[in-house]
Amino acid sequence: MDRWLSGPSAASVKKAADPLVIDLGYGAAPITAVELHHRLAKVRPDVEVIGIEIEPERVRRAKALERPGLSFRQGGFEIPVAGRRPAVVRAFNVLRQYDESEYAAHWDMVRGRLAPGGLFIDGTCDEIGRRATWVAIAPEGPVSLSISLRFGAFDRPSDVAERLPKALIHHNFPGEKIHRYLQALDKAWAEAAVLASFGNRQRWLAMCRSVAAAGWPVLDGPSRWRLGEMTVAWAAVEPGYQGP
Repeated sequence: MDRWLSGPSAASVKKAADPLVIDLGYGAAPITAVELHHRLAKVRPDVEVIGIEIEPERVRRAKALERPGLSFRQGGFEIPVAGRRPAVVRAFNVLRQYDESEYAAHWDMVRGRLAPGGLFIDGTCDEIGRRATWVAIAPEGPVSLSISLRFGAFDRPSDVAERLPKALIHHNFPGEKIHRYLQALDKAWAEAAVLASFGNRQRWLAMCRSVAAAGWPVLDGPSRWRLGEMTVAWAAVEPGYQGP
């Protein structure tokens, strides 16, 4: 996700009047905030990353890693930054801990605090980042769903279903848009099996081209596909039972 944020979505940080980035709910160790600062400083040298955690002890331990442009403080979805409007808020493996009935209110709270042109990124990944998904949410509402899979770490693209964001994970069944999308990926992946001898990257590229050609609103291209990523417009996967 850091790679995506510092690449095709870097404008949110590059063009920000206040290049403030929040790593919300960084967890037991602050390494994600440290890595995020390292990555984004190459895009915007004056970027400021603040890691926010609800647990005081986690914040206390992280303080030793503070440096210019990187700090830590206690808080939650209210984003305690004294009236500033972040360019980016990233929350990974945070909302998955909440009930499905709660995520929309948290989305609304955070996007209401974003700077104009800002992004709230709600994502989920496995323990070592082999399978990841994230929703990009603008102040006006959700924009896209990205998936990222490590080549060799999946049998079918739909294996990522277990790491869908809270907004989608309970909607992967026939009649829902996300189910149709994942099934379309699996079908295109199977049809590209003839390229398996050239490696999973070539097979993935063929899958992406096929899905885009079939009319799915794919928002990226080969430079991202080669990394095992693919981003589609939110309207193509948003929840809403469509019937069998």
